Amino acid sequence: MIEMLQPIHPIAQAFLATVFTWGMTALGAAGVFFTRTVNKRLLDLMLGFAAGVMIAASFWSLLAPAIEMAEESGGPAWLPAVVGFMIGGGFLWIVDRLLPHLHLGLPLSEAEGMKTSWQRSVLLVLAITLHNFPEGLAVGVAFGAVAADLPAATLAGAVALAIGIGLQNFPEGLAVSMPLRGEGMSRRRSFFFGQLSAVVEPIAAVIGAGAVLLVQPILPYALSFAAGAMIYVVVEELIPESQRGEHSNVGTFGAMAGFTVMMLLDVALAA
Repeated sequence: MIEMLQPIHPIAQAFLATVFTWGMTALGAAGVFFTRTVNKRLLDLMLGFAAGVMIAASFWSLLAPAIEMAEESGGPAWLPAVVGFMIGGGFLWIVDRLLPHLHLGLPLSEAEGMKTSWQRSVLLVLAITLHNFPEGLAVGVAFGAVAADLPAATLAGAVALAIGIGLQNFPEGLAVSMPLRGEGMSRRRSFFFGQLSAVVEPIAAVIGAGAVLLVQPILPYALSFAAGAMIYVVVEELIPESQRGEHSNVGTFGAMAGFTVMMLLDVALAA
């Protein structure tokens, strides 16, 4: 797979990688064609797994390369990581406050962001879309970093990040389509909205890859920005959702499994 990607332009690499992650979301959303509901314990496990993957990816695939790049440039190694990370979290906080969205399992009255008359299904999709934007951005920046020909950025590491994001997108697709089906929406519409939540990933990936190719000095900041945005999503949404109810321990073990899988992918493929 890595050899096949090498001759391709970095922006196209990022696009293809996030088409894969989008496809994994669609695969998860397709579960709606086989069942109407999903076991709460299983859903908590999958949401915890997604959180673990994102935490591990934020360090091994984003923050660690950003710190190494800053060291090689001769500046303070901590500066891009700290500044980019905090700006990334702050950006998601602002979007979270402005974008109308609704978290899984909550009544329409508890929708967040600006007040709107949009339907519940649209608000649920927007909540997951909010998760997926930093994921697509992270993949795009990772492939853009490879094009900068820096030792800290490898094609294998970017591919590992895309695989990890793809794995955790499967439960996210399922987590959107199943509640919609449970509320009486048709299977086709539930699937459509479930996969639609990840359409933003290829867009964000192209933006991220293009930005770092045009302005390479921002690369460590861009990597850290993506990490901060991902950690914000994990702490604000994925972990609370996986811990809601009586199966919190399942969500915790899911997070540990996701962290382990992403760590294994990144270290093994980059070796």
